[in-house]
Amino acid sequence: MMRYFAIFMLLSVFLSSTPARADDGSKASCYQPEALCLHGLPAAQYQMLLPQMLAQPKPNARPVPVDAQMLHRYSLYQIDPSGITLYDAPNGAPIGELPAGLVFVGMRQQRDGWAEVRRGAWSPLSQLRGVPASTYSGLIFNAPPTYPIAWLLQPTQPSSAPGMPPEPTAPLLARYTPFYLFATARADGQDWHLVAPGQWLPAQRLAHLVPAQRPEGVKGRWIAVDLTEQTLAAYEDDQLVFATLIASGRPETATGEGLFRIWARFQWSTLFGGSGAEYYYLPSVPYVMYFDGEIALHGAYWHDDFGTPRSQGCINLSLSDARWLYAWTDNFYADAWVYVWRSERDEQAD
Repeated sequence: MMRYFAIFMLLSVFLSSTPARADDGSKASCYQPEALCLHGLPAAQYQMLLPQMLAQPKPNARPVPVDAQMLHRYSLYQIDPSGITLYDAPNGAPIGELPAGLVFVGMRQQRDGWAEVRRGAWSPLSQLRGVPASTYSGLIFNAPPTYPIAWLLQPTQPSSAPGMPPEPTAPLLARYTPFYLFATARADGQDWHLVAPGQWLPAQRLAHLVPAQRPEGVKGRWIAVDLTEQTLAAYEDDQLVFATLIASGRPETATGEGLFRIWARFQWSTLFGGSGAEYYYLPSVPYVMYFDGEIALHGAYWHDDFGTPRSQGCINLSLSDARWLYAWTDNFYADAWVYVWRSERDEQAD
């Protein structure tokens, strides 16, 4: 059965140069035998984009530095989710318990298959699971991005044209890779993005950096959190200076929308709350910035699932990103504005 899709180029307030794009309202089908097409685009359009894709294989930004020693310090241990018993020594007498839930501990020392998790309190190593802190970090911009940007949320083999199966010989693109979006096409009821020569990715596997409009009265440094795309952007007035993936509240503990100011900051803090299976105890959470009551921006060492809602309402950042943002909002900007909003995806049916 013949398939059709409309070709259109993304229009973005990011652009400092104008990419090739289809004429407004144009329709093209590269599944028609008579069509002159390359990789799902009209041949002339693709050839116009090719030099730009080759010259700019990745966004014009540098990654936030990753401090391996810091990540090692925050690579803590999760106890058995059903709870554990603590002992006064290896194979000793019980002295207490740690409750069920999401509970993390440090490790003071190990001995004979046991770990001292608090002074004088021991647990069998079999009841602990080491969780390495995420090595992911976002992007720092010295100039506006040339094209719209998105991050890949899961390892994916690209397709050679929109709506086509992945190419078996194509490289597996790594999770968290940032891409320029050079063109957008619609095929089989969903959007696809051209991210490199002959490489298309479905929009559903990407987190898009959507420009936020500066709220009225906000000046200087401010932060925009997009709950739809699970991204965070930092601006100096209207200039983008930083962007990354986040993890906001789950549907049952959703992060509230609105315009807030950072009202308290702590280089580290212990976070705890909930009850039963929802109980959590997270010691030494780094770079905490409260902006909406008890809701905060902070580093998260207990997961590597950025780009997906999964928190109790706070905005989880990788440790590297949290440290960068904490420093960027220091001193004069310690009470920076935080704008929490939802962008809208154009996912209309064909």
